[in-house]
Amino acid sequence: MTQPRPDEFIPPPECPVFEPSWEEFADPFAFINKIRPIAEKTGICKVRPPPDWQPPFACDVDRLHFTPRIQRLNELEAQTRVKLNFLDQIAKFWELQGCTLKIPHVERKILDLYLLNKLVAEEGGFDAICRERRWTKIAMKMGFAPGRAVGSHLRAHYERILYPYNLFQAGANLLGGCIKTEAGGASENRPNLRRRMGSFVVKPESVKEVAAHVSLKAPHHQVDQYVCLVCGSGTDEDRLLLCDGCDDSYHTFCLIPPLHDVPKGDWRCPKCLALECNKPQEAFGFEQACRDYNLRAFGDMADSFKSDYFNLPVHMVPTELVEKEFWRLVSTIEEDVTVEYGADIASKEFGSGFPVRNGKFKVAPEDEVYLDSGWNLNNMPVMDPSVLTHVTADICGMKLPWLYVGMCFSSFCWHIEDHWSYSINYLHWGEPKTWYGAPGYAAEQLEEVMKKLAPELFEAQPDLLHQLVTIMNPNILMAHGVPIYRTNQCAGEFVITFPRAYHSGFNQGFNFAEAVNFCTVDWMPLGRQCVDHYRMLHRYCVFSHDELICKMASKAETLDVVLASAVQKDMAVMIREERELRERVQKMGVVHCQQTEYDLLPDDECQCARCRTTCYLSALTCPCNPEVLVCLHHAQDLCSCPVEGYTLHYRFTLDELYPMMKAIALRAESYNFWASHVTDILEAKLDKKKSLVEFHALIEESETRAFPENDLLRHLRMVTQDAEKCSCVAQQLLNGKRQTRSRLGGGKSQNQLTVEELKSFVRQLYNLPCSIHQAPLLKELLNHVEDFQQESEKVLAEETPSAVEIQCLLDVSSDFDVALPELPVLRERLEQARWLEAVQAASSWPASLSLDTMRRLIDQGVGLAPLSSVERAMARLQELLTVSEHWEDQVHNLIRARPHHCLEMLEAAVQEVENIPAYLPNCLQLKDAVSRAKEWLQDAENLQLGGRIPVLDALLDLVSQGRSIPVQLDPLPRLESLVSEVQAWKECAAKTFLTKNSPFTLLEVLCPRCEVSTGAQKSKGKRIKDFHCGKKKAAKLESLSDVERALSESKDSASAMATLGEVRLKEMEVLFSIRMANESKLLPAVNCSSLHVCVCQEAPKGSMLICELCRDAFHSNCVPSPSDPRSIQPWLCPHCRRSERPPLDRVLPLLASLQRLRVRLPEGDALRYLIERTVSWQHRMQQVSASWKLPALRDRLGSTPFAKVGIPGGLSSHKKEVGCGLDKKAKRRLEREGRCRTKKPQKKKPKLSKEKSREGKTAPTPSPSQLSDLSPSDDSEDDMVLCPAECCQQPEGDEVDWVQCDGSCNQWFHQVCVGVSPELAEKEDYICVSCTMKDGFVRK
Repeated sequence: MTQPRPDEFIPPPECPVFEPSWEEFADPFAFINKIRPIAEKTGICKVRPPPDWQPPFACDVDRLHFTPRIQRLNELEAQTRVKLNFLDQIAKFWELQGCTLKIPHVERKILDLYLLNKLVAEEGGFDAICRERRWTKIAMKMGFAPGRAVGSHLRAHYERILYPYNLFQAGANLLGGCIKTEAGGASENRPNLRRRMGSFVVKPESVKEVAAHVSLKAPHHQVDQYVCLVCGSGTDEDRLLLCDGCDDSYHTFCLIPPLHDVPKGDWRCPKCLALECNKPQEAFGFEQACRDYNLRAFGDMADSFKSDYFNLPVHMVPTELVEKEFWRLVSTIEEDVTVEYGADIASKEFGSGFPVRNGKFKVAPEDEVYLDSGWNLNNMPVMDPSVLTHVTADICGMKLPWLYVGMCFSSFCWHIEDHWSYSINYLHWGEPKTWYGAPGYAAEQLEEVMKKLAPELFEAQPDLLHQLVTIMNPNILMAHGVPIYRTNQCAGEFVITFPRAYHSGFNQGFNFAEAVNFCTVDWMPLGRQCVDHYRMLHRYCVFSHDELICKMASKAETLDVVLASAVQKDMAVMIREERELRERVQKMGVVHCQQTEYDLLPDDECQCARCRTTCYLSALTCPCNPEVLVCLHHAQDLCSCPVEGYTLHYRFTLDELYPMMKAIALRAESYNFWASHVTDILEAKLDKKKSLVEFHALIEESETRAFPENDLLRHLRMVTQDAEKCSCVAQQLLNGKRQTRSRLGGGKSQNQLTVEELKSFVRQLYNLPCSIHQAPLLKELLNHVEDFQQESEKVLAEETPSAVEIQCLLDVSSDFDVALPELPVLRERLEQARWLEAVQAASSWPASLSLDTMRRLIDQGVGLAPLSSVERAMARLQELLTVSEHWEDQVHNLIRARPHHCLEMLEAAVQEVENIPAYLPNCLQLKDAVSRAKEWLQDAENLQLGGRIPVLDALLDLVSQGRSIPVQLDPLPRLESLVSEVQAWKECAAKTFLTKNSPFTLLEVLCPRCEVSTGAQKSKGKRIKDFHCGKKKAAKLESLSDVERALSESKDSASAMATLGEVRLKEMEVLFSIRMANESKLLPAVNCSSLHVCVCQEAPKGSMLICELCRDAFHSNCVPSPSDPRSIQPWLCPHCRRSERPPLDRVLPLLASLQRLRVRLPEGDALRYLIERTVSWQHRMQQVSASWKLPALRDRLGSTPFAKVGIPGGLSSHKKEVGCGLDKKAKRRLEREGRCRTKKPQKKKPKLSKEKSREGKTAPTPSPSQLSDLSPSDDSEDDMVLCPAECCQQPEGDEVDWVQCDGSCNQWFHQVCVGVSPELAEKEDYICVSCTMKDGFVRK
């Protein structure tokens, strides 16, 4: 919807529209009295008759002719007319100066000279504005944009046109800029500014001022026919001006200011100018048209005008467009639109539009009902309820309807009806009539506003509003606080105006309307007030109000009691006022009295010469002019003659008036008593109020006595009905039940009373004229509600109220069946308080404040009503969520990054998120990852601390942990590579030792066998005990898993070798047991049929194979036979042959590669132990061969010491150990003898001193490759500080055990690095691996 322009007309609100039923429509006065309480608040109302009420149009169209009024629209509006009058004065002023006025244009608009003149006067005048340079301010007030030098133009125009006129009005001569004259015709031919504003513009031009000193008036010379009245000289006749009004002469240069040229038009001297301009203006009124119209001709003219003006068919022009265009035209001086209006046409001459009895219009039988209808405007003024029926004269417009024929834009100006009576207007046919009305109580306010805005008009015509010639824009009146209402009256509709209600309007097009006045009983006090108002305005009365009262009083017996009562009250006022006036006149000295029949005289002969009021009860005359009379109010204004000569004319004596009032009082006595009682109880105060029962009794009394309908009775009924409704509603409120209630799920009523309504209702109960017993109870309820409101206000004033307090208040409010405005706020605050508490609880426990919790709280907070604490909490929560989401995403990316980020970056991120008070899973994961990374790095460092060789299981666990940590761990790739190499080593070892599809693991193959049969368990413990005499009992090593666990848990290789040694002892015991058991089975004394041998567990038979190791017998056809019977390799049974038997030269590289890896694993320890056992066996065999002088064996072993020498798997490595019965001491002796023969004896140092150990700790450890290439060195102190072991573990401590190689190298080794225990080093010689391979020595 577009916004209206600032100057666009905005329609006022609509007045009430009533649509009576046929029953209501039957009695017009009863219906009007019924709607009066509503309609009189707007001044006007519209009544739509029932649809079937359509009276025939009875006017004689052929005979009807009239002369319309001419209406120039821009002269109708008060402020526009003031501007036009001002322009006329300016034009007349300059015309008398011989100049033609041309109104200038500024910024492409005609300059508003009236507004400019008014603003300059308000700002202090021309001189003050020029002195203070406020012309720009004047320009802005006139609506011009600033900054365009408009102020200088306004100053120039004011100085040329308005300044001389204002000086003239102030009493000075023309003291402004001189006006250049233009040729102009005679005054009778001058253009009319009211008609030609668009074609004539003021453009007087100033000339250079001439400094002239005016001399004193010189004596006249008789020879000069014309002399200047200023200088007294007759010289310079060509510069001598002759006034066209008085023939006085003036030099052009003697005038103030001097004229540059002689005016070509008529010129008036200053005296004649003052005389002409000071003539009083004629009263404004409408001119009559020169043409007489009939209805058809006027209709053609009206339709042609409207269709030409809007360029549309008349029925297609919207009423809103016509309305806005009308008010635009009446407010502009630039457009001159003239219309004609056929108004105030007497129906008596041409006939009414309604049918009348004995009229010339023949009424159809079905239309005869309209002849006597109360809504027939010919009947309404003279019906019994109308007071005007007692006025005997036929007053046109009041008792006789007037006809109105309108055209587009024809208007009726602001006015009130004569004697402030009612009026009713009926539109018979045609286009709508637009009405504007103001209520009667705003009449004086409207008059004051119009006088304020157009004071010049009211100074010239004080009764201007009674002339029906002035309108004012309703928007202007409304802007000044006057209530205005409007309506569009369509054909077939009535518009009723109420007493003293100003109304105006205009016609939308060609139409025909009829109007008349009427007066009801309630009008009578206003009628007397109107007469006093007319007396003040010196306005004549249409009829005499006193005469009307007296005539009704004279018919007291026939008046109804209500009218009689009203007449009695008005007559009492009249008699009291008349008595006071006559007493005052008597005191003045008037002694002559005369009774006069004023009701027989015409009204114009009974008018007061002073106030024009119609005199009826009394008047004063003087013998000096008997035809002039005055009312007693203006007795002092009659004439200057002595008062004793005045004559008091009276219609009734006071003694005659009192009986008349007594008669009317007697008629109204019963009603008056009833009315007095009703008035008393209606005006009763507080404890004097009566109950509702007495009100019903008074109503029943009025019905019993058949009192006619009147305002008092209607008021009594209305009050009673209101009291009954209030009592019912009060009881329902107290009961908590209302008839209008609509429960929604057990909730409150949709139509509950608000607190203000409850207060108003309680006030209404106490303001009722009757007493209601529920009022105190409702007052108590209201007190509780107000207490609740105070508590609510206190709670709501808190920044963060407790949810418990708010809930308590809500619980209390459930007892009130009242719509409390605090309840929605309290519910909102309850939600807010609960939300704030939830936020506080979540914030106080950051571990529970997850992102989902924050999002849920924010989603809940978004739906809450605005509150500063909520907004702050929301902002904090949103900020926390934003930060948390940012870091969660960033940490997620850090954790998922490939490759992983370094520990330092992640630690910095952890420090950043450390202070975020929220539960952030990714951040916690990052924190845990950083913590685990630190622990892992520490474990990795501890794993290799002091050159310690890590165990494979610990290394695997460490790598597995490192892989699960999302942190860049620098040692991890190296450890992973090491693990890969170890796995590759294990695969290589498995390929070397394991047979195809072997059921055994590599560790099972390499370790001594620890699983034993049940037959050998008993001797095991004893033999171990005997073997470990005096030692601490070792851990149980009864299965491979026990051995593997013991090897993994061993701290160094020495302990691992010791563990394997224990297992070897168990293996030896098992071997002895098995061998003895199997050999005993094969003794000759044993019954062979009962033996169970071989894998088939049957008796021996045929060719049998004996296992070299377990000595068990096997059928040759049950087990694989040796491939080469001549082979020297021993045959092993399937149970004893658990693996391949690779040559030693294939096995030693495995050990060397394992030593380079620097990782301990059970398989490696087992392999090392296996190799040492093999080498030891070879060594002992060489010793045996040498001691027993077995050259063939020595040569065979010496020449090819490793050729075809199998590495025993499992128990096979102990084969020769069992068969060897050499004494250990003899062996060591033989070994020493052999070494003495080949090498110079050296001092043996089984254990290095503490000092040498400390020096060795600081020595660098050679790499495995360097150790593998070590050559024999001398037994020097420098060489002994380094351990040449290939896998030196760099042991630390106060004492480190060393052992010297008894081979050719004589190097010192850590005992722990070569797997030698201190006891073994003391008892046996040690030959290192290098010497063993090089020199052929074998460790004993």
